[in-house]
Amino acid sequence: MATVLMVESWLRSTGLHLPPIIRQLGHDYVLLSRDPAAYGPLEDGTPHPVIRYADEVVVVDTNDTEAVIDAASQLAGRRRISGVLTTCDYYLATVAKVANALDLPGALPEVMQRATHKHLVRSALDAAGVPNPRFEVVDDWPQARTAASRIGTPLIAKPVDLNAGTAVEVIDDEAALKDAFWAVTGLEHNTREQPLRRLLLLEEMMTGQELSVEAVTFNGRTTVLGITDKSMTAAPARVESGHMFPARLAPDTVREVEAFVRWALRAIGYTHGLSHTEVMLTGDGPRIVEINPRQGGGYIFDLVHLVTGTHPLEMLVELALGRDPAAIEVSPRAAGAAGRPCSAAVFFLMSPRDGRVERVSGLDHLDQDPRVNRWTVHVPRDARRPRDNDAYLGHVLATDPTGERAREHAERAVASLRLHFADGTQATPLGLPVASHDDAGSVDHLAHVQMAR
Repeated sequence: MATVLMVESWLRSTGLHLPPIIRQLGHDYVLLSRDPAAYGPLEDGTPHPVIRYADEVVVVDTNDTEAVIDAASQLAGRRRISGVLTTCDYYLATVAKVANALDLPGALPEVMQRATHKHLVRSALDAAGVPNPRFEVVDDWPQARTAASRIGTPLIAKPVDLNAGTAVEVIDDEAALKDAFWAVTGLEHNTREQPLRRLLLLEEMMTGQELSVEAVTFNGRTTVLGITDKSMTAAPARVESGHMFPARLAPDTVREVEAFVRWALRAIGYTHGLSHTEVMLTGDGPRIVEINPRQGGGYIFDLVHLVTGTHPLEMLVELALGRDPAAIEVSPRAAGAAGRPCSAAVFFLMSPRDGRVERVSGLDHLDQDPRVNRWTVHVPRDARRPRDNDAYLGHVLATDPTGERAREHAERAVASLRLHFADGTQATPLGLPVASHDDAGSVDHLAHVQMAR
């Protein structure tokens, strides 16, 4: 048995799944948190897994890196600590610094600092000669106007240090640019009360099919677990609406995308950890959208596990302990032959308008659908049009045991539901048309877009 430190956690998704996995692997963990009460009971009244499975909880200001290092050092003086980890983006750099201070396995602090700031990643890609969209980072309004003029519209505006699609906007004109600039530069703290850089990253808008590459890197060697097909809501916000694993791509395209991501990870100096790299497959080849130095969110880790039998969160624990996760790529055909589905997809339940959703009808049909692996709905709740991933009201996860139609199953399942609002009206969830595929097996990206307005 090994003991690891967990520096905070997300509340949902990975936050719910990682704690029992650590226990199932025969280990325990000590939670370091500035506010353990933030991990409140679940909707059924049971304790949050982050608290429930913790062997010990230590209250420390996790936004103060030196305080965390000091607390970790004191813990290491009275019990053997073998690793440190987190699922929360905002503490990845802290984990790297704690690992470095205690001589534990982990990413280099300077690399994690770079990897968690989008403008630093762009600069590193440029320096290494990795094809990159045009970009500029600004901190005042005249700079923003000048940069936007040089790049040209439409363009993408985003903060350099937020996650979950927060404040990512498609900019078509100066009015939208002004709104985006003041929204980002006026925000002083993230949801964990950490100070923000208040910098706006402006990027040339790329078009094509959006993917994410799920990988693990150990001792500088990157193994790709697979490629996920992603769908997004349309402008002005860019919110992930669903994922399918594996993406339906031609073999040559798979090899090209994987090689490109390995190149990009080398360019930022990434040698240790999971990665979830978002890629746009443009007419000029693959281009990096963002590099995320952690497991894929949005239940992508579940999709990978269902299809390949490999669990990214188990790999996270192995990496924290300094062990090679020994990732093995498994083809969809082999997965099906082994009793696993050939494809798995998740689609998110979102409202097409603002209002309080009192209930969702049609859920009984999901229980009767053999293609639906599971579903979750969180209502009653005040809903809003999607601006970031916090707009999710729930999700449906579906599988296809013999083919590559899991996305279509998930989309149809969500489309069959109805949202019932407090004002007596009903609405179909914000959804996507079933994806169309050409003879080469590539996905029509435009079929994966529906207006969020």
